[in-house]
Amino acid sequence: MRRNNSTSRRRERLKIAASEDGTDRDTEAEATDKEQEETVQEKQQKRVASLRTRTVSTVAMIAGFLGVIYAGHVPLVFLVLGLQYLIVKELFMMARVAQKDRKVPGFRAQQWYFFFVAAFYLYLRFIKNNLLVELTSSKYASAFAWLLRRHTIMAYSLYMAGFVAFVLSLKKGMYLYQFGQYAWTHMILLTIFVPSSFFVSNIFEGLIWFLLPCALIITNDIMAYLAGYAWGRTPLIKLSPKKTWEGFIGGFFGTVVCAALLANVLSRFKWMTCPRQGMQCAALLANVLSRFKWMTYPRQDLSMGRLDCTPDPIYSPNTYTLQAVAEQLPPALLDVAAAVAAQLPAGLRQWLAGLSVTMRPMELHAMVLAAFASFVAPFGGFFGSGFKRAFKMKDFGDTIPGHGGVTDRFDCQMIMAVFAYLYYWNYVAAPAASLGDALEVALRLEQPELLVLWGRLGNLLLGEGLLPGDMEPALQAALAAANSSAAAAGRWGLRKAHAGVHAAAGL
Repeated sequence: MRRNNSTSRRRERLKIAASEDGTDRDTEAEATDKEQEETVQEKQQKRVASLRTRTVSTVAMIAGFLGVIYAGHVPLVFLVLGLQYLIVKELFMMARVAQKDRKVPGFRAQQWYFFFVAAFYLYLRFIKNNLLVELTSSKYASAFAWLLRRHTIMAYSLYMAGFVAFVLSLKKGMYLYQFGQYAWTHMILLTIFVPSSFFVSNIFEGLIWFLLPCALIITNDIMAYLAGYAWGRTPLIKLSPKKTWEGFIGGFFGTVVCAALLANVLSRFKWMTCPRQGMQCAALLANVLSRFKWMTYPRQDLSMGRLDCTPDPIYSPNTYTLQAVAEQLPPALLDVAAAVAAQLPAGLRQWLAGLSVTMRPMELHAMVLAAFASFVAPFGGFFGSGFKRAFKMKDFGDTIPGHGGVTDRFDCQMIMAVFAYLYYWNYVAAPAASLGDALEVALRLEQPELLVLWGRLGNLLLGEGLLPGDMEPALQAALAAANSSAAAAGRWGLRKAHAGVHAAAGL
């Protein structure tokens, strides 16, 4: 309306001027109106084109993500690594000064070297046990097992090699820039790469522990936007002027409800809930034997097959009564609850005592994750907004058409990854050893000692009927050879072998 009034006033002024100097300005006024109409149409076309691009890229991202989820755990790990690479690439570009880079040849290669050293350390740390269980190729197993057992010292050695190379590359007149980029590189790795790597560990404990936290961040964004659009009035934070308290609180309630529903659905599928911990006990023996050239086993599938497991109780429905929940409270709170209940009418007290609800424990865990995704994780987005303002940028990049950079879409996920990891291992994971833990101990033994372990486990499996009876002669022969080798090494060697067997069995 204001634009129309301004246009009308301008047309009147043109007509008055035309009457004063005897010229006809109607043609000029009509031309101005036409230009303004074309400008409005161009803006509308740009909006439609932007919306179309954003929609297509969103559908493509969702379809691609679901395809990777369907493909399994290993492709998902590579997807996480790829996203981390794109995020780090965007952030490296932010502080890059091309003119100065040309004066320090190879400096960008140093940054990417530190990135891959961090990936080497973190990824092997999180999936070391899973990889140990998957060692079945007699050609590469020994070398790879050696690498896994010593990957910490190797990662440190690789980092120190990069550190020495950085010091040797220092160039007079470029010290401030080089040290600034060095600090920038480590800041990115510590605040972006390291936190997001915690998702890798969660993937192998069940896809639900990766998919659910990621989905809750997206859900909170949607719910907060809808609540803010409907009721938003009070500004929340100056870094994001469009965020409101109403949207912040409304997003919490909407995310909690969606978290319970989503957890209920995902808990029904074994592909989501079963951990990917490698093969069973017979495959463990094959892995140990693959270290010996004269014993070969066919190579097993690298964590790509279907999953079948007994569902963990947290994924099965359970009935909870108010009294049973109250009994889980600390004694002090239980006394307070009992004192409050004593003041209630007898009828209400009996009704509350009989009140019950049937749900999956995973739904309660999902609500805790939703609370974090609503109250704490959004500050990752606020941090990103402040970061972009410091560099006077609208987006971190243009990697995703219509959405900006990858960092713009995953800033909150960094915080969520660490919380989901810590929450799972502190409140959900059962304190039990895995096949990878047992294999890690077994691989510390020498070859004769490994054969003793193999023989003992083989006899155990034969007794349980888990191995065919025709394997008994081979087991006895291998065990006799192992005992002879250990005896030749001395009585201490044999005692060490037995100690290794007992240590592995104790796990």
